[in-house]
Amino acid sequence: MTYRGFFPAVLVGLTTVLVIVLSFSFVISLVLSFTSFTEQSVSWLILTAAFIAMFLGGVMSGAKAKERGLMAGASTALLFSLITFLIQFLGYDSSFTSEQYMYHGGYLLVAALGGIIGVNLSSNK
Repeated sequence: MTYRGFFPAVLVGLTTVLVIVLSFSFVISLVLSFTSFTEQSVSWLILTAAFIAMFLGGVMSGAKAKERGLMAGASTALLFSLITFLIQFLGYDSSFTSEQYMYHGGYLLVAALGGIIGVNLSSNK
């Protein structure tokens, strides 16, 4: 695989993650607005959705790359973490907490696993 095929694969995975996360955030914001639920009551649901989004992003990047799924999935998670860090640091003037570092480490592992599975699901033609 050339680098010309690797970076578009990572961008496909990142786009998948962002679409899922933004869609789920919209739905959760509606639920929180129109019901008596609080953020704390749906925190596990939000965390589960984030891990599923990262896994699916890893699968998509691995399937698009067709090889080196571990690297494609991990790169997708690292790029997502970088974007998240930059938004938080530049926009809100705060850095990651130790809890956020653990979450993003989990995202890295889950997306890398998704990349490995994505390579095996893609046709190697």
